[in-house]
Amino acid sequence: MNHIKKFLFGLLIAVVSIGAQATALSDKWENNLIDGIFRGQTVTFPATIYVGLTTDACTDSALGTEPSGNAYARVAVTSSLANWAGTQAAASTTASTGTSGTTSNNAVITFPTSTGAWGTVVAVRFYDAPTAGNMIACIALTSSLNVSASGFTPSFPAGSLTFQIDN
Repeated sequence: MNHIKKFLFGLLIAVVSIGAQATALSDKWENNLIDGIFRGQTVTFPATIYVGLTTDACTDSALGTEPSGNAYARVAVTSSLANWAGTQAAASTTASTGTSGTTSNNAVITFPTSTGAWGTVVAVRFYDAPTAGNMIACIALTSSLNVSASGFTPSFPAGSLTFQIDN
């Protein structure tokens, strides 16, 4: 059960309040949760989640097409009570005691400033590594962002990336 709690407190998926639609966990993480919860298998949860931007639609199985070059890099967010709100309230930093089944980022998540075009970003994906690795989940933005030149600094304000377990 500790593995499940660790996962829920640290995972950064679902709805971006500035405009996104939730999609399912990746096939890999669906399988990990089934094996961990129901089949007694040990599941290792990432200590750090890497937030990435992609230019293609979400699927459960694809890593996605991230920008390449021009200062693009995934943003690392450590799984912790300090970085993710408890279910009782936005910005809380204590263990979850609420009934909402929801967490959100407690700090701004800011990408590097582009030094050239990244393309049209249509989704945010979460990974278990700074490059390559496994996708954890993907959410589709309701409004795309065209990073067409240098000088763009995509950012998600505190509380705008939320994850909710279906209530």
